[in-house]
Amino acid sequence: MSSTMSSTTSSSANGDWVRLARRVHFSCGHRYFQPKLSEQENKEIFGLCYSEHGHGHNYVLEAYLEGPIDPLTGMVINLMQVDEILKTVTNELDHKHLNFDVPAFKDQVPTTENVARFCFQRIQAELNKSANRAQLSAVRLYENDDLWVDYGKS
Repeated sequence: MSSTMSSTTSSSANGDWVRLARRVHFSCGHRYFQPKLSEQENKEIFGLCYSEHGHGHNYVLEAYLEGPIDPLTGMVINLMQVDEILKTVTNELDHKHLNFDVPAFKDQVPTTENVARFCFQRIQAELNKSANRAQLSAVRLYENDDLWVDYGKS
């Protein structure tokens, strides 16, 4: 897992507010297949993404965290914690075949939208285990250079 970070700051009535972004990479395979549909329907709906063996991607995941700057540490959240959370989440997916190796995708088509939602929910669950003031506002998942999904709070 490799990562990069960026942040933006703006002022609010309650003090400084920051949105921090952290980027990680992972690779996995998947197959677009819905067992409730016939083989012909799967082929028509999913086109080239429907194949018996599936295909793979080198994904880029960005997590966006928001919150006030801690006056003692100067951080909205400790980056070591962010990295550990992202590593935990992406390790569930990295070098796996999503349909066969990840229980969440046994009955759910592992589209970019569904993988982004999975990542958001898992990151949120990991954040909820710790005491910090940062909130996950969104994730952005790039399947490739011209296809990505933003998933987050509305």
